[in-house]
Amino acid sequence: MKKKALSLLLACAMTFSLAACGGNSGDTQAPAAGNEETEAPAESGDDAETEAPAASDGSVFKIGGIGPTTGGASAYGIAVQRGMEIAVEEINAAGGIGGVQIELNFQDDEHDPEKSVNAYNTLKDWGMQVLVGSVTSNPCIAVAEQSYNDNMFQLTPSGTAVKCVQYDNAFRMCFSDPNQGLESAKYIGENSLATKVAVIYDSSDPYSVGIYEAFRAEAGNQNIEIVSDAAFTADNKTDFSTAVQGAKNAGAELLYMPFYYTEASLVLAECSKQSYAPLFFGVDGMDGILSVENFDASLAENLMYMAPFVPNSDDELVKSFVTKYQEKYSEVPNQFAADAYDCVYVVKAAMEEAGVTADMDASAICDAMKTAMTTITFDGITGKGISWEASGEPNKAPLIVQIKGGEGVAL
Repeated sequence: MKKKALSLLLACAMTFSLAACGGNSGDTQAPAAGNEETEAPAESGDDAETEAPAASDGSVFKIGGIGPTTGGASAYGIAVQRGMEIAVEEINAAGGIGGVQIELNFQDDEHDPEKSVNAYNTLKDWGMQVLVGSVTSNPCIAVAEQSYNDNMFQLTPSGTAVKCVQYDNAFRMCFSDPNQGLESAKYIGENSLATKVAVIYDSSDPYSVGIYEAFRAEAGNQNIEIVSDAAFTADNKTDFSTAVQGAKNAGAELLYMPFYYTEASLVLAECSKQSYAPLFFGVDGMDGILSVENFDASLAENLMYMAPFVPNSDDELVKSFVTKYQEKYSEVPNQFAADAYDCVYVVKAAMEEAGVTADMDASAICDAMKTAMTTITFDGITGKGISWEASGEPNKAPLIVQIKGGEGVAL
């Protein structure tokens, strides 16, 4: 779908830095672990509740996870749970964290802030010492308020809204919303993909709004004219006929979609219905669109989006993870699974750097890990040489992925 003249430019723009560099000490890497497995938590889609006591007795590290394993965003939460399960199995098989095994408890929040807080409280009562989650932005913001009050270390695999890491106990593995919007505009402009762009966004979601605002601010610098913008909300996200018609009438050459895959599938179907075929460009929330039930996946062909991970990479760590994921779950992992897998290894690296022990309470562990996170450098499956600022933001390089032949391919 792209002009041939752009091919060299696209190849040169594969990666870009999203945040200032952090410290360089404490280098670590997520290993391609062996084949030994331990007993997995409950099957994905369940709450994975356990009957463990409400406080650790020092025999295990208790890591909690929160995300939607049911509902409209379940592809994200299920992937995160599964990515965490594989990492925990690998680490435990290799001897654990400082010789101590990990116990994982993953709770479903249905992509709902209130239910996410309830899940957090359930995990806290269970004796959670570290939290990986929440998966989506609104629930993550709600939980961040609770984790800050408790001084609980929190690492979100995919909560991109700025407020997800507004407190000093919270870090993220993924890219932030403003950086996604900024870099999307730069990529479109610098590669001359389009000068007339239409935007559809979710005005009720901080994730979507934050990306759009940053995109709009950078668009003028990239000779991009936003010829149409249309907003929808959580209460009105099934009929995109008017929004698509507006983009088509305005002559938009590219449709920018900073929102999740479920709604994106409806937009693409509506574009097909109206015989409107612009370039399509999205963000990390697009990952999962090929798995939408009753969606004609061919409509997503050539869709571009930002991501930290592609499963067909030649990287040995990636190949090992993808093989294990496919063997265990009979499907190809998405970027959410990959981010979650890396999250568990980052927790391990920070714990070992900080010298924490399993008999420490969550607050003491958090204090030690906050410092450790700014000193480690991590090589994983979603990036190499990743470091963190005290702000919680990672320094990592994403990819621009395009769907080709029914799979995501790094440009």
